[in-house]
Amino acid sequence: MTGTVLVTGGTGFVAGWCIVELLRQGYEVRTTVRGPSREAAVLAAVSTEVDPAGRLGFAVADLTSDKGWAEAVAGCEYVLHVASPLGADAPKDPDALMAPARDGALRVLRAATDAGVRRVVMTSACAAATPPLAAPDSVSDETRWTDTDDPTLTAYRKSKAVAEQAAWQYMRDHEGPTTLATVLPGAVFGPLLDAANRGSVQVIERLLSGQLPGTPRIGFEVVDVRDLADLHVRAMTSPAAAGQRFIAAGEFLWMADIAQVLRAALGDAAGKVPTRKLPDFVVRLLARFDPGVRAVAPYLGRRHLHSADKARQTLAWQPRPAAETITDCARSLSAHQVT
Repeated sequence: MTGTVLVTGGTGFVAGWCIVELLRQGYEVRTTVRGPSREAAVLAAVSTEVDPAGRLGFAVADLTSDKGWAEAVAGCEYVLHVASPLGADAPKDPDALMAPARDGALRVLRAATDAGVRRVVMTSACAAATPPLAAPDSVSDETRWTDTDDPTLTAYRKSKAVAEQAAWQYMRDHEGPTTLATVLPGAVFGPLLDAANRGSVQVIERLLSGQLPGTPRIGFEVVDVRDLADLHVRAMTSPAAAGQRFIAAGEFLWMADIAQVLRAALGDAAGKVPTRKLPDFVVRLLARFDPGVRAVAPYLGRRHLHSADKARQTLAWQPRPAAETITDCARSLSAHQVT
């Protein structure tokens, strides 16, 4: 492979694995960081999986500022816009997440289209394709959109929908050679590149460390971070991906199922994983004091599924079994001495 790919937010969990996958496939990679002091950590993390061999460079840019983006995309054929603000709890000001997510996406798109890159692949989320449940086991696909006026949406979930909608609107109004594709992952688990950037892996960490007295009725559509990185590259290079959304969701597991996988795979190492289910009223009580629980409490008992058939059929994407992802995630946490 030839050409340079810009990956935004190089210190992030998903971005790190996208960099690894691109380097493995022979690309030159440039990634954005918010300051030069972060470069060494990214290089060290990526080097645990692949030798960059001088093919990983850096640019300083932040989603909240126009500064640096023109320089970041200069000479790039592709952009993977992975960076996005995160928030486990609902902030007092919802714009604390939504403005950086939306405006940051538009900054990246403006810079990319001005530079004439061939394609931008933007990381969205299944949260952007989750309309209200029509039935207990409703299945959404890429034709569906989240209602951003839904008062039950957390700020993070709303920010993903608002940012993706803004990106597509920008591309509809723009004329030029650049095309856009979006990838909408479920809950992203898998091995860590370093202990500092754990993302949603903290769910597994909390089970292993015994921080929860039981498993709440919360479920996840598990996707492996390595498979997610693979899908980004497929969406980047496939002519059929231009102008398309792709859901990246695997098997649905309740937290009780995840706990069972951990105990079966790890044995004594999973001794702190809870064995009983946590009643809903206890979860709601814990949510008053625990930001992590508060973020998921509105989704108690909800099993809203998303179909990844389009990614499988159009891009030949093949995600691995959820149990493998959960097990690799847990072993990685142990290796990094996180739990």
